[in-house]
Amino acid sequence: MAIPKDLLDALMKDYKNPEDLIGESGLLKQLTKQLLERAMQAEITEHLGYEKNSPAKKKTNNSRNGSYSKRVKGEFGNLDIAVPRDRDSSFEPIIIPKGQSRFTGFDDKIIALYARGMTTRDIQAHLEEIYGVEVSPTLVSQVTQAVQQEVALWQNRPLDEVYPIVYLDAIRIKVRQEGRVINKAVYLAIGITLEGIKEVLGMWTSETEGAKFWLQVVTELRNRGVKDIFIACVDGLKGFPEAIETIFPETQIQLCLVHMVRHSLKYVSWKQRKEVAGDLKAIYQAPTVEQAESFLEQFEAKWDDRHPTIGKSWRRNWERITPLFSYPPEIRKAIYTTNAIESVNMSLRKVTKTRGSFPSDDSMLKLLYLALKNISKKWTMPIRNWKAAMNQFMIIFENRMPTI
Repeated sequence: MAIPKDLLDALMKDYKNPEDLIGESGLLKQLTKQLLERAMQAEITEHLGYEKNSPAKKKTNNSRNGSYSKRVKGEFGNLDIAVPRDRDSSFEPIIIPKGQSRFTGFDDKIIALYARGMTTRDIQAHLEEIYGVEVSPTLVSQVTQAVQQEVALWQNRPLDEVYPIVYLDAIRIKVRQEGRVINKAVYLAIGITLEGIKEVLGMWTSETEGAKFWLQVVTELRNRGVKDIFIACVDGLKGFPEAIETIFPETQIQLCLVHMVRHSLKYVSWKQRKEVAGDLKAIYQAPTVEQAESFLEQFEAKWDDRHPTIGKSWRRNWERITPLFSYPPEIRKAIYTTNAIESVNMSLRKVTKTRGSFPSDDSMLKLLYLALKNISKKWTMPIRNWKAAMNQFMIIFENRMPTI
């Protein structure tokens, strides 16, 4: 609704500085208060069926009964408003319902700050500094606690029948348990859909990993609707290859090359890191497995004296590295250039680094879920070169493609 220019001119007649407009006693706050009170007067008139001071038109025995003061919180700070009431207490305002002490959207502000890793104390300070609103730790906890049910629904939602690629990895987070702080592993599964869109399939926590734990994870994916995974990229997680092959026997297990390279460079000096990385790249980008083996031999001859553990690590994991060479370049590129899980882990570390530890698993999962929700908002486009990769998937896995 357009506001007449003459009305704006009248409102801004005495404007001299920003404080007159947005300050504690500024025009915006005064207007908000008066508009809210005017709206509630209109609501009670509709409720009673007659205008104020017009008893001749009364159609009910009920009547106005003054008002009571209520403080609401919002981006404008604290606002004291007069809420009208009736004699039989049947009137309930719509614009600010009974029991509501915060404007719509204010809770979203708290959740957004929490999702970015801010602690309860940080959120309190931010809201007071920016909006002049004091909130208690209990309020922040109550607002964010509403997310817990959403987490459960998300973790149990139905999934697609087929995922061409699934990445699985873990991050370590400190959580308080039985009076002591422990490092808990949070495992994430990220799938690439048939449309090439990244999707977090779920997250699980465990103090230890093994075949039994991973069998539960993979079984859960199947129970939620997943019928087939073409390629599963894992970080050498103990027990996972065996578990996934039990539930999805046709799935090809591929050791994540990003993790292999990162692990290999862990003890390499900065001066040599670029050269070592280049020599490793020659191995996994070789056109055939035979050439890859030749490049690995050259790498060992060159670097074993200074970094003997790198060549041994690649030899030890060679069986899980080489499946890559059975695929055409388009699929290989989709596998080793789509660093989906690592970028997610980096974002999650950013929001958890300000926390010494979490008081419980629920509080940890709540924050991680909100962070993942923010991250996934950017996943609206297919991954790079996906069409070319998908054409190859349709040829190689023709009999396993879902019918359209």
